[in-house]
Amino acid sequence: MSSSSPRTAMARDSKKKKKKRLKGSPVSKLTDDILADIISRVPYKSTCCCQCVSTRWRDLISHREHQKKMPQSIAGFFHEGSNAFRSPRNARYFTNLSRQRYPLVDPSLSFLPDCERLDILDGCNGLLLCHCWMAVDPMAFYYYVVCNPTTGKWVAVPATDGSSMVSVARLVFDPAVSSHFQVFEFIDEQSRGIAEDELDADCCGRIEALAIYSSKTGAWKYQTVEHGPFVIPENSVSAFFNGILHLPAYECVVAVDVEGANWWLVDVPEPPYYADCIGGVFPSQGHLYFAESDRSKLSVWVLEDYVTGKWTLKHNVSHLHLFGREYSSFADYYSVISIHPEHGLIFIVSGEEKTLMSYDMDSGELCILRQLGWECRPPYVPYVRLFSESLGDEN
Repeated sequence: MSSSSPRTAMARDSKKKKKKRLKGSPVSKLTDDILADIISRVPYKSTCCCQCVSTRWRDLISHREHQKKMPQSIAGFFHEGSNAFRSPRNARYFTNLSRQRYPLVDPSLSFLPDCERLDILDGCNGLLLCHCWMAVDPMAFYYYVVCNPTTGKWVAVPATDGSSMVSVARLVFDPAVSSHFQVFEFIDEQSRGIAEDELDADCCGRIEALAIYSSKTGAWKYQTVEHGPFVIPENSVSAFFNGILHLPAYECVVAVDVEGANWWLVDVPEPPYYADCIGGVFPSQGHLYFAESDRSKLSVWVLEDYVTGKWTLKHNVSHLHLFGREYSSFADYYSVISIHPEHGLIFIVSGEEKTLMSYDMDSGELCILRQLGWECRPPYVPYVRLFSESLGDEN
């Protein structure tokens, strides 16, 4: 006849009481929908931790229906390049940030209607803005498409009279606010059809008007730009943050609200060291960051105030420390393409082979992710998966 010590019996009773407490806890009484709604309100990093709480929580977060609500991280980057062995020569790619071999998203976007050529212009919170050329002569038929690569949903957006000449078009979308989106066209002098010999040589490409398409109204509205002058480069890295679209221009950051009614021109924290050098703006950890490089270092600033244009230096790293001696040649040609939304992780493309790498501002660690190939070119569009089936169709 076996017997147990008082200590063993006490431990066994304690475990039973603990199990009873867990089963009867207030959280266990919540329905899946309520619990999913609570978890969806925490940052992405905390959501990852929640998956380790229990099997129920893990299955709840990974379920497709609940993933629509959950915060998502950057899955990878869309980018374009040339393909000498296939037609058309213009090719699209998607590079995972995970170690999965095959792309998480089909870069062909095969669910879209056939067109002569399709280019990805911008991305915002899980949606892509593309433009389509429907004839050999691109002036014949041109329009935009806004699509969700995760669900295959898409909406055609009619072009304006000058869309085929517009070099800067951006997408605005916040799934936490509405399923509707807006497309911004920044119209410069050349887009308006002004002859080249009539353009001011000092402000060629100066933005003079703004056209905004709303999926809610199904129409474009126009307004003149009273601030400036300013010039926005074609492949500038923009950011939609706190209901405001931000675009880096030469020596300033242009900010405009979703209605195009309020504008800010915020001076960059440090003037570029040569005329064609501009930085990028990136939302991360609840702040707006500006990343800029000069001949010797990479600097990252955080915007404190729109009105005063106050920036605070967050991080400064020399090229020698950033790339080390092994990759010192990368310092001659590189660009910051994104900052992780939940971490101090900077994504960089550099070198002739367009090497994608990440740099951790906290640890100072540089990680080589993969080579994209010499034929790849900007824009490099970060993509966050969006599982919502609705796309600007709820009037």
